[in-house]
Amino acid sequence: MDKVLLKYIENLEKKKVSKNTMDAYVRDISRFYNFIKERNENVLEIEKVSVMAYIQHLQKEGRAVSSIVRNIVSLRNFYKYLIIKGFINENPVVNYEMPKIKHNIPKILTVEEVDKLLSAPDLSTNKGIRDRAMLEILYATGMKVTELLNITIYDINLKLFYLKCKGSKNKERIIPIGSVAVKYLESYLKIRSEINIYNLDLLFLNLRGIQMTRQGFWKIVKYYTRIAGIDKHINAFTLRHSFAVHLLENGADIKSVQELLGHKDLAATQIYSAISRKSKIAEVYKKAHPRA
Repeated sequence: MDKVLLKYIENLEKKKVSKNTMDAYVRDISRFYNFIKERNENVLEIEKVSVMAYIQHLQKEGRAVSSIVRNIVSLRNFYKYLIIKGFINENPVVNYEMPKIKHNIPKILTVEEVDKLLSAPDLSTNKGIRDRAMLEILYATGMKVTELLNITIYDINLKLFYLKCKGSKNKERIIPIGSVAVKYLESYLKIRSEINIYNLDLLFLNLRGIQMTRQGFWKIVKYYTRIAGIDKHINAFTLRHSFAVHLLENGADIKSVQELLGHKDLAATQIYSAISRKSKIAEVYKKAHPRA
């Protein structure tokens, strides 16, 4: 089995899946292999009942539904590989029903709250100028924080008002940026050399002159949320969520929003439509109901 698992890992490497995906697959399959081994069964000879026992085992451990779904997907792909390579004839996981995941509705900020957050940095300091530019770009583009932190100076075009963004699997997309974001980005570029002591190509740097971490950026967001007096539980994705909903509320079509966010599947974008519809219904109610 160990040799089979190693061959499967080599197969994943050839497909150039991301390191995180690779680690998750290997971790899931290794855990399943150990479970089957303890039951004195052979991974190449198991039936659906063994898969059911494993899922029940994960549930007893208190695993989240999303984690269980990922485990099932990992096993499906593994056994699909074993069939292709002729190790087995039937996939014991192929007809296993996926548990349903309850999607949490993401928190968003109102336009007024976004204005407060983006206006919080002190523009009399280099840190404040950088932070304002970062927040403006994040809200203007809807990028993920990791994407924002990996932008280089060669990815921006201020004359044509766009930037290039590399998403998962280095898939590149072009995102337009508005005049307000460009204005604050230009201000930042004037002082960037004072921060960029190591002459790096990365657009945004921390105050030590190296690449900022996700945790570092999250501290920035938390700090300005408190300064702006926003009483909401937000995270590093809140501006991305707000970007999407505000676009839909102002008439953008969902396919365009999908492309801007870099979503592969439209279903991932449709949750924002639901938030937008609820917001519009609430607005109509407030305007129309005599006791609203």
